[in-house]
Order: sequence, then C-alpha cells, then structure tokens
Amino acid sequence: MIILYRIYQICIMAPLMLVVTTLTAIITILGSLVGAGRAMGYYPEVWWSRVMCWLAFVTVSVSGRENIDPKTSYVFVANHQGAYDIFTIFGWLGHNFRWMMKQELRKIPLVGLACEAAKQIYVDNSTPAKLRHTMKRAEGLLKGGMSVVVFPEGSRCWDGKVGRFKRGAYMLATEFNLPIVPLTIDGAFKVLPRFKVLPHWGHIHLTIHKPIFPPAEGYDLPMVMAQTREVIAAPLMQK
Repeated sequence: MIILYRIYQICIMAPLMLVVTTLTAIITILGSLVGAGRAMGYYPEVWWSRVMCWLAFVTVSVSGRENIDPKTSYVFVANHQGAYDIFTIFGWLGHNFRWMMKQELRKIPLVGLACEAAKQIYVDNSTPAKLRHTMKRAEGLLKGGMSVVVFPEGSRCWDGKVGRFKRGAYMLATEFNLPIVPLTIDGAFKVLPRFKVLPHWGHIHLTIHKPIFPPAEGYDLPMVMAQTREVIAAPLMQK
C-alpha cells in the first residue's frame, strides 16, 4: 500500500500540488492588485489548503470554533508539528487572518510575492528600527476582525512535543491589547514531520481554545506564555 501511495505522490499528487499552488499564488496577486487583498489573501488559500490535504488523503476535524467571534481580532498562537499545520489552520480555522512569517520565506518563487501582495507580516527583528516597522505594519492590519497567527516555537518541532515559546506573539498582543487564542494541532507530526519530504495519509485535529483577554493592567508576559503553552500541550499530554 505504501509503495502505491508513494508512486501516486510522485506521479500525480506532487504535479497537482505545484499547479494548485501556482494558480493560488497568481489569483492572490491579481486579486490584491485590484484592491481585494483582504479577501484574496485568505479565501483562495482556504481552498488551496483543503485541496492540498485532499490530495494527500489527509482529513481534518475542528473543535471549539464557537469560542471565537469573526468580528473580533485575535492573536492566535499554535504549536508547530509540521508543514501541514499551515494547511490545517488556513483551511479550517474559519477566521480571516494573516501570518507572522520568517523573512526567508519571502524568497520562495511566486509564493513569496503572493504573501507580500496579501500583506502577510514578514518579521524582521534584525534591528530595533526594522522591528518597529514590523509592528507598525501589523497595527495597520489588526482591525475589523483581521487577526494574526503565530507559531511561538519559531520552527517545526523534532519530536511532536511542544517546545519553548518565544515572546514575539505576546509582545504583539500586549502592544495592541488583543485577546490571545491558543490552538492545538494534533496529528500533523505523523503526516509530515520536518525530517521527511513526502507526507503520509492521516488525520489532524485542530482545537480552538477559549480566548485569553488582556487584563486591565496588561499581560504578564511570562505568565501568559506559560498559561498558553500549558493549554496547547494539555490535549497532547492526555493522549
């Protein structure tokens, strides 16, 4: 069975994924150029993500969507098990958002240009001035229900477990007084961990936890970082 699956992936799935990704990038760029960037930076990617999962025979289920309001802006923080985390969140979160992305992703041919056109937030913390520019760009986006998704671990894990969190997402929530929503992704590590090239069929579950609203005196960063990490890790620990 796995041999047939690999043959299918190489001969059929991979070429179709390339075509779908290229078309999605072109649609996003053209839509953004005509002034529809808010919608075209999200809805084409929803269908792109669902097709990418469908082609790999990956199913996704969601719980907790009732915890979020489409008219409210949030900072979503999620664990990062593998490449299919992106498809899971884009395809099934059900809330318009932009990513906080590493600068090097801008170099991906066509995809980087599409992300730029859709106003994804490239993070540049090489100097204080560039970091302020990143925050300023984020401020212009995070209103009217537009949210941001961050992987606070910074990169995909090596073992499926939740790693150490970085402060960037929480500084953003503090700066703009936004509620934080923890997301737990379970199953993406088995589908495609960072040390493999081709995915394996499987099931991914996305849990949307209840928002943590900023207290009147502002977030206590170490405390809220520990709290969200514990909430995200809890469903994985139970298994």
